[in-house]
Amino acid sequence: MQFSENWLRTMVDPKMTSDELAHLLTMSGLEVEDVDPVAPPFSNIVVAEILEIAKHPNADRLNVCQVNAGTGAILNIVCGAPNVRVGMKVPCAMVGAILPPGEDGKPFEIKLGQLRGVESQGMLCSARELKLSEDHGGLLDLPADAPVGQNFRDYYQLNDLKFTIKLTPNKADCLSVLGVAREVSALTGTPLTMPEEKQVAVTLQDKLPVKISAPDLCGRFSGRILRGVNAKAPTPDWMKQRLERSGQRSISALVDISNYVMLELGRPSHVFDLDKIHGGLDIRWGKPGESLKLLNGNTVSVDEWVGVISDDKEIESLAGIMGGDSTAVTLDTQNIYLEAAFWWPQSIQGRARRYNFSTDAAHRFERGVDFATTVEHIERITALIVEICGGAGQVKVGPVDDQIVNLPQRPAVKLRTARAVKVIGVPLTDETIADIFTRLGLAFAQTPGEFLVTPPSYRFDLEIEEDLIEEVARVYGFENIPALPPVAANAMRVAPEEHRSLFTIRRQIADLDYQEVINYSFVEEAWEKDFAGNSNPIKLLNPIASQMSVMRSSLVGSLIANARYNLNRKVSRIRVFEIGAIYLRNADVPDGPLTVAGYDQPKRLAALAYGPVADEQWGQDTRNVDFFDVKADLETLFAPKALRFVKTEHAALHPGRSALIECEGKSVGVIGELHPRLQQKYDLPLAPVVFEVDTAALQSLGLPQYRDIAKFQAVTRDLALVVKQAVSVQDLLDAFAAEASSSEACKIMQAVVLFDEYRGKGLENDEKSLAFRFTLQDTQSTLQDDKVEAAMAAFIAIANAKCAARLR
Repeated sequence: MQFSENWLRTMVDPKMTSDELAHLLTMSGLEVEDVDPVAPPFSNIVVAEILEIAKHPNADRLNVCQVNAGTGAILNIVCGAPNVRVGMKVPCAMVGAILPPGEDGKPFEIKLGQLRGVESQGMLCSARELKLSEDHGGLLDLPADAPVGQNFRDYYQLNDLKFTIKLTPNKADCLSVLGVAREVSALTGTPLTMPEEKQVAVTLQDKLPVKISAPDLCGRFSGRILRGVNAKAPTPDWMKQRLERSGQRSISALVDISNYVMLELGRPSHVFDLDKIHGGLDIRWGKPGESLKLLNGNTVSVDEWVGVISDDKEIESLAGIMGGDSTAVTLDTQNIYLEAAFWWPQSIQGRARRYNFSTDAAHRFERGVDFATTVEHIERITALIVEICGGAGQVKVGPVDDQIVNLPQRPAVKLRTARAVKVIGVPLTDETIADIFTRLGLAFAQTPGEFLVTPPSYRFDLEIEEDLIEEVARVYGFENIPALPPVAANAMRVAPEEHRSLFTIRRQIADLDYQEVINYSFVEEAWEKDFAGNSNPIKLLNPIASQMSVMRSSLVGSLIANARYNLNRKVSRIRVFEIGAIYLRNADVPDGPLTVAGYDQPKRLAALAYGPVADEQWGQDTRNVDFFDVKADLETLFAPKALRFVKTEHAALHPGRSALIECEGKSVGVIGELHPRLQQKYDLPLAPVVFEVDTAALQSLGLPQYRDIAKFQAVTRDLALVVKQAVSVQDLLDAFAAEASSSEACKIMQAVVLFDEYRGKGLENDEKSLAFRFTLQDTQSTLQDDKVEAAMAAFIAIANAKCAARLR
């Protein structure tokens, strides 16, 4: 939003400098991005009148002008402009004047000199020489009533500034000079002067038939006919200046007036050439196959998603966006139809972007435009047209046809003083809040500690209590809110030794050659079903994207997406991990400072390995990572705790290459290869190996305990057992561990590991041979053969009893 400071001060003129005004607006939420002068610096230039013109004796293209600059003496000035004429009012640079810098960046000083033998006592200036525009067709032609001798900067109001404000989407009411003036008036208490309202007498009874067929598109449509308009009338200089300083170029009087009122009041309107309308107008949704040639020359196709204004023959306008070329006003237009409407914001949003352009009208309508003042704004535009494009006797004015079919309901919004005090952090009183609402022009009913505020028709951003609290904070002044540090007792606490931080876990898994990734907690709904078997995920009410519509209950889907991203960029070896929260339904969770009732949010660590175990090298053969490589990494992370792996079924994992992870008797996660079905669905050449565990189990460590180093030598014994294929290694390890804890003879066992597995010749088809290595040690004495044999016999016996194992 760009506007002239002088224009703003015609409506509200606070006693403050331009810098103070810019700071005030910024601190109220209307960020002032730029404050630029409307003209470059120059001095000693006045309004002058050309009295006489004579040809230069020594140059065909030069003239010698006698100029009255209000100094009491007639100046002799040589000029070569093609449009110079007697009686012309022009800006004149006196001797000693400083003109704007040229291409070399240096100011240009006017000196007394001679041109082809004729003395020149100054310089007559063009708009380009004064850096007011790029027009170089001749001298800047001033109006005939320009006062001779007046400082040109004062006459042309060049001591003005252009304010550029960066508005947030909710502040649509400030997309006009009047809207900004309302804010300044509320912030400073300076009285607001509304633009002049003048109702033009109706001299014509003609009405154009209008039908609103789509109340969900247009809630109110106001229009009137004007006949006998002089479209060739020039736009007044004051209006051109304000338009140019607001970033609008002058086109023609009728278009300029419409744009001017849009900038002044925030009301986009449209002027139709009445003689080009066939029959009446119908406001409706478009139909497939229809098209329209727009004012910008583009031809667009419309459908039932786009609103249009059509006549009995064709479409004439894109509703609330841009008019059509077929009914555009020209300099030959004599009769017009003027419309101002309320378009529902949701019916305009996204339509202009669909056609890859944006308009000032669409920008305003999709945010919300005052629906209560269409008639008043029609009257304002009418008065300007009658004033500029013809007298009251020449222009015939028809009555306003105002059709109201569907206007927004503005329910009152409640604000609690106690809630405002808590949010803002300032001890506000009812009297202070009431004064702020009064200054903002908000109607309210008050009871002790509560306000019931009815939003005005031009404030579409006031819907909930927090919106009103924001208004109170803005007007109170963000800079007036003290910055107070939180009051809390500070205590230096030593981290418990049996608890390790997430930072430590990150460092440990990074040492295992995994790289950390951070993903959104919002995921695709299909991921939840594929990777977590969750058919009822937690859905978002307002997702930021359609593919991020639910909260994740597993981190695996995000890691698979990371793997695909890297594979698409020719990365063949991938090691990634993520530590983050997952979101589960849990009716037992109460509402608290860090919890939400009904939802559990535990943290998980998930990791993925894909491709070769190591980068290609001479020291080892290349092979792809498997279940046991990742299992070893997981056991390293949990050390010194021992993990137990139990065969399991998981929606995302291979049914024969996955396991449930148990630690200290509790299930803490899963590990396994990705299911072949998902490998194919997500286009992965190899199956990645993943695991996901609770971070709480990883963070918990037992306190270290002192133990003497044994003085006596350990003994190793190998034991090869034949068991059925269905018997798992974990079953045998559990049996050995149970026997070591219960049998006095077996307490000498220090460790047992599987070192070989055999299937083939010498065994039945449903059998396999498992070879274990036992480490036996007595910390009190040297082991004797009889104790070793007794222990091994006990292990063989328990293996036979529990798993039907026999010695190989």
